[in-house]
This record gives sequence, structure tokens and C-alpha cells, in this order.
Amino acid sequence: MNGVSVQDNETKLRAPGLFRLPKMLRTITILAVGVTALSVWTSLPSEGAAVPSMDTIRVGIFLNTSKYSLNTTAATFSSAASLQVGIRQPAGVVPIFQTGAGETIRFTLDDYKPKLMETGDYMAALSVMKRLKALGASGMMTTAYDPRGKIYAVAEGSYPTAAAAKTAGDRWAKDSVIAGLIGKSGKMDLTGPLHLDTGAVYPSSSDAVAAAQALNASGVEAYAALKQTGAAAAVYTVVVGAESDQTALNAVKTQAQQASTGLSLRPSDEGTAYFLFRDDYSTAESASKPPVTLYSVPLSGAKLWLSTTAASGIKLTERYNRSYRGAFEVSALGSKMAVINELPFEQYVYSVVGGEMPSSWPAEALKSQAVAARTYALYQGFGFQIAHVVDTTLSQAYGGIGAEKPATIAAVEATRGEVAMYNGKVINTVFASSAGGYTAAAEEIWGSAVDYLKSVSSPDESSEKGLYKWFRVVLPNSRVGYIREDLLEDTAQKNEVGQAILRVKTDGSKVRPIPLVQDNVQVVDTVNRGTLVVMLEKVTQSNEMSWVRGAYSPEALLALTQGKLTKPIAGPIATLEISQSGPSGRPTEIKVNGQKLGVKTPDGFRAAFGGLPSTLFTIDETARVTIAGANGASRERPADSSAMYVLGGDGQSKELKDANFFIMDGSGNVRAATKAPSFRFVGHGNGHGVGLSQYGARGLSELGYDYKYILQYYYKDAKIVKE
Repeated sequence: MNGVSVQDNETKLRAPGLFRLPKMLRTITILAVGVTALSVWTSLPSEGAAVPSMDTIRVGIFLNTSKYSLNTTAATFSSAASLQVGIRQPAGVVPIFQTGAGETIRFTLDDYKPKLMETGDYMAALSVMKRLKALGASGMMTTAYDPRGKIYAVAEGSYPTAAAAKTAGDRWAKDSVIAGLIGKSGKMDLTGPLHLDTGAVYPSSSDAVAAAQALNASGVEAYAALKQTGAAAAVYTVVVGAESDQTALNAVKTQAQQASTGLSLRPSDEGTAYFLFRDDYSTAESASKPPVTLYSVPLSGAKLWLSTTAASGIKLTERYNRSYRGAFEVSALGSKMAVINELPFEQYVYSVVGGEMPSSWPAEALKSQAVAARTYALYQGFGFQIAHVVDTTLSQAYGGIGAEKPATIAAVEATRGEVAMYNGKVINTVFASSAGGYTAAAEEIWGSAVDYLKSVSSPDESSEKGLYKWFRVVLPNSRVGYIREDLLEDTAQKNEVGQAILRVKTDGSKVRPIPLVQDNVQVVDTVNRGTLVVMLEKVTQSNEMSWVRGAYSPEALLALTQGKLTKPIAGPIATLEISQSGPSGRPTEIKVNGQKLGVKTPDGFRAAFGGLPSTLFTIDETARVTIAGANGASRERPADSSAMYVLGGDGQSKELKDANFFIMDGSGNVRAATKAPSFRFVGHGNGHGVGLSQYGARGLSELGYDYKYILQYYYKDAKIVKE
């Protein structure tokens, strides 16, 4: 819809999150009190500037580039209808074969692999496969034939050179389990991309397989293959050898010519793509189950293209068994397999909205996410060499058809073609899960200011709805931790300094280091029914809006920073303090032991401290204490590690020897402190916090604001435009 719709908001909007519905709606200027940069939303033509659009988008599912690396040894595809497989060329796709409906096919690169075993014993090969999986390796079990008959070959991985493959093979062969199995059943070898062309052409795949098996029976290593040159149709043929170097290839040639005197062999043609195929038992449950056909994709630039007519799309087993719209391209890039999903652009946005935002959220929030996702993808261009985006949150979460929901599709269709622009250009519509009450200005996170990415208050509290409250408490043994509210009851009593005393209701109640159940994290303590504890504070369970991490010892915190700083921290960590902050309160500089912490950009603080949810945090230095002395003197701990003394109610002083102690300030607030340094991070928000806050979009939509208003609130002075 074009034109301008303006709202009058005479309600005062106070503090982050305290948003109220406007008292009246009129077509007059907005008055916003207490909320930064609420601008008039627009849905306008582009005022002469071209509005970018995209018919199809290329999404990197598996990709190996300087910016992103997610690799797979094999890619397994299937579809309810047949898969049409061809070679993609500038002039179009050259068909090479078609599967049956529901048939599964598999691809791997025709590169270098250690062949750990060749055996006629399926169970022995299966044992090696299981061991490789246990070791975190990617095994592959295929079948071949030799004079003994059918054999099972186990290879591993995908390597760019013979040397790399040999190093990997030697490593696996040193494993005692694999070594024992190899010792009984065979020896390790290498396979590679060097083949000899027999020049023979066969009418079908079964004929080529039969011809290869006949050569196998005479002792010749031969494989059925598809052969395609230029724009010509592919033909079935047989190649000899799969060797890792020329010496080995020459030896195979000699052996083959001795075994079959009429065999004509020549080096494979560099301008021809050869796709070797064989039976693959890698995913078969037993030797009696039907195998999958495995095709080897050449390293020399051939691009396989897979498409289907099935509405349910194409399933890719190695990516969580997800199904995808559009087609797939399989090729080699950076010596690894590249798997690209190419599909209509708006259908890509269907899935992104479903992957980035729950479909149960208000329609206006979903629409704001649709425009942001569409604009973000357009802004990226070809951000990953042969792909516009990848399928992770490094770009945007994209989960294929399974992430789509009717509500997310409706949101995309309702905003079809709409993008956010600033000064006539598509903007970088970054977004995050929760701003924690205030979005970050771009310079607070990435070091450079962006006109339309400013800090604004954000109503993100909805992530806390329905969550437990937790009490931070002091145990009788002076330990400090969190107990969930349903495990405690109030005694209606207070201690000498006015802190509430609570009673534990259940035996075996766990006292946790943060207000969240974490089964893999050691508890502070376990207490039983009737135990009395002193309350320090009441907080909401850690969530996207508010969270706690730590406490970390100096040693643990130092270990978290290893390899994540531009300059390593010298010596143990004694102090850690925020020395500079940005407009939203996020730290832009942190000092450790008085020295600036070395990160490339402030967003690096998240990774440096073990993956904090956001950078909107404060640091609780539990040992940091200023002690007032006589004549106005003071001393700072932990810099001053001399003994501390406390004055009791009887006027007597004694040395403080407990690991934990408690300080009350002039306002009656009690703080838990420690003699030895430790560090807690108490924060808000989830993600970098720049641009649109997803929980904030939900909050604004629940208050009656529409998606264009939401977008212009988070992207200052942007216009929502459409051709």
C-alpha cells in the first residue's frame, strides 16, 4: 500500500518496555514522549531510485570459503518424485540421468581418500565404519569386484592432496581397533582422481556395470561411469583405476593391458567430466538391504544440477534430513564439496521468517521480519563466492520447507517485494533475538557508526512471560547460589540486617550457579527440606531478556579467552572492569588488570568470555572491595591482599577468614563478596542487539503498531518501498 499513514500517540512511553497503546489514531504528526526516534512510516515508490529485486537466491548449505566453512564428505538426496540430474552450463542444463520416484542417490568428490580396508567380510567393514564414526570421522563403504567376487571397500574423508589423505589414513590406522581389523582383512591404500578412459560406450548403466565387473573378474580395477563432454549428451562408459599419482596409474595400466590384451586405454580427457558410480552401503542397515548409488563428482569445475517436480521438494540427508524447494547444485569449491540450494527468492523468505520467528507471534511482527529478511538478503549480494547467503545465523536461519508455516508464508506474501531503503539504497537490516531493553548503536558492536542503526528503547520483556522466578540465596555454610521459587517458602522472618529468610520445601533441592537448570553444570550445593536460607535477590530465570553467567575463577576466565583476543592476557586476572560504554550502555572498552582488553570490535567481548548471550552486561567483581580506614585512608582489594578484620556486635574485631562475606551499603543493599577474585556477568538481551529486535517487534505489534512502523522504529529514517 502506498501513501503515508500517521499516528498520534499522546500517551507517554516511559522507560524501555513500558509501551502503551495510543489513546487515539489520527492522520496527524506523531508525538512520542520517552521513546527514541519513532518516525512516520512510509510505503512509497522509490522516488526514482531502482528498488533491487531478485528472482532466485543461492543458499550455501555446505560450503568452504574464507568467510564460512561447513563441510560434508557426501551429500545424499531423495524426492517423492524422480530427480532429474544434469550438468549445469552457461547455456543451460545438460540432462545426464533421471532417478526413479523416491530413489536415493549420493555424491562425493572424486578426490583423495585413504582406503582403509578391502574385504569380502561385510561385518568387518561395518565394524571399521562404526569405529570411524566413533572417532568423529566420515567413513564410506562401497562395493567393488575382484577375482574373489564382491568386496567391501571402506574409505574415509575428502582430502585435497594425496599427502593429506595419507596423513589421515596413517592416523586412523594407528587406532588399535581399526589396526586390528585391517590386520585381519587387508591393507591401507589411497584412492585418487586419476583414471584411464577405455573409450567404450554402453547403452545403459547396467551394461556399463556388467562390463566393469567383467574387467574386475580378470583382476582389473574398473568402474562404471557417466561421461559428458561439452554440450553433448552424457554416455555410459568404463574407466580403469582411481589412483592418487601417475606412478600408480601407470602400474594399473600395465596390469590392465596384461589381463586384457585387447583393452585400449588413454588418459581421461581434461575437457570431459567423468562421474564414476558404484553401490554404496554407508547408510544400509545390513548387507541384504539395497544399496544407494554413489556418484563421484570431478574436481575440475563440473556442476551437477538436481531438480524435481515434487511439491515436497528435495531432501538432503546430511543437513538434518531437511527438505528444500527449488533445485540443488553440487560441485567442488576450495577442495571441498559445495552444495547450493537455488530457489525462488520469495520462497526462501518463507523459510527464513519461519526459522527466525515463531509463527504464533503477531502478524505484524512476522511481516516486519519478512521485510527485514528480504532486505538483508538483497544487501548481501554474492556474499559467499558462489552463494548469496548461507543457511545459518551467520546470514539468516534457513531450514527449508520444514520451517515454513501458513502464518509465515502469509507474512511474506503480504509484503511481497517490499524492502527497506535509506538515501535511495537498500540497507543492512541486521536483527537480533532480543535487545534486552535497548538496541545497540552500530558503533557499540562493530566500531563504525551507521546512520540508520541507532540505539532505541525496545519492549523485549515478553520472553520472560511464564518463566520461574529464582532466589539468589546464602546457605548456612555461606555458599551463594540460586534456588527456584517453587522449592522455597517464606518464613515471614528477617535476619539482623533485614534480609528475608526462606525455607527449603523439598529434600535434594539443587542450588545452582545461575538461575537456570543446566544438567551438565555442577551445582553449588544440595539442600534438604527445612534448611533456612537468606535471600539476596529475586530474579527471572535466565532467558533472552535477562541472564547471568559465572561466577568464573581467574583461571577459568583466562582459559575462556584463549585464542579469542588480539593480544593475550599476561598473568592471572585480578580485576576486570568496563572502562567505556556506548549509548545503550554496552561496553566499548574493558580493562583487565588495568590494561585494555584486545578485541577487534566490541562484539568480540561475547566470544572472549565464553559465548555470552549479548554485550549488554555488567561485571560483578566479587572480590573488588574498597575498605575505609582511619584518617580518610582507604585500600582496594584485591590489589591489597592483606588481612581483613570485621567488627562484631560486641565491639570485638576478628580476622575474616571465610571465602565468602557480605557487605551492606548505606542504602541497606547487601552484596555477596569473596576473598579470592571471581567474576559474574549479569546481562540483558540475546544477540548483537543492532537493528530490529525480534522480541521488541513482538512487543510493539502487541501494542498495536504495524510492521512498517516497527521497521522504521528500529531502522531510523528508513523508507519501506516497493516497485
